Amino acid sequence: MRSTRQLEEDVWYAVRTVINVSEPLFPLGWATGLFCRVLREAKGRFGFEMRGLVVEGCTLSFYIKPEDGFKLPKIMQWLKQTFAVRFNFRTGRKGHVWGDRYWSEILAGEPPPEAKEVDWAVVEAEASKPIPEGMVYKVSWGSPRPAGMGSEAPFSPQFTFSSVFPPG
Repeated sequence: MRSTRQLEEDVWYAVRTVINVSEPLFPLGWATGLFCRVLREAKGRFGFEMRGLVVEGCTLSFYIKPEDGFKLPKIMQWLKQTFAVRFNFRTGRKGHVWGDRYWSEILAGEPPPEAKEVDWAVVEAEASKPIPEGMVYKVSWGSPRPAGMGSEAPFSPQFTFSSVFPPG
């Protein structure tokens, strides 16, 4: 049985979610751009502050402060579902993109100082990268990463991991 998610007004949340079966989807440049398009839409739709965004391999971690703290589940549902539908359409896949539920925890105060405010100009630049029309990329678990794609985060150094998140 699921535990009840703790939600409060006017707080920061630490959030982490993982791609299903740990597929390394975000090192695909176009998938990162697609995620940034969806993230930009979510911000316009729901309104929130975001800090310390990390997109690395199969993990997405960030701090978020929704304008209405009780909307965190709606934000996450919309963000994950919209990305999954668009990603599956692009790749010709069916089924789950994201693994289990997202993890969230209410922070006591502000995010740590190393969790910089998200530079929406960087997100906008990633979101504006073209996705070739008719492009279909088949992804399978355990497939090698595209050439030149290491384990580094695909964004600028502002997107760094924080020790606030538990391992795993």
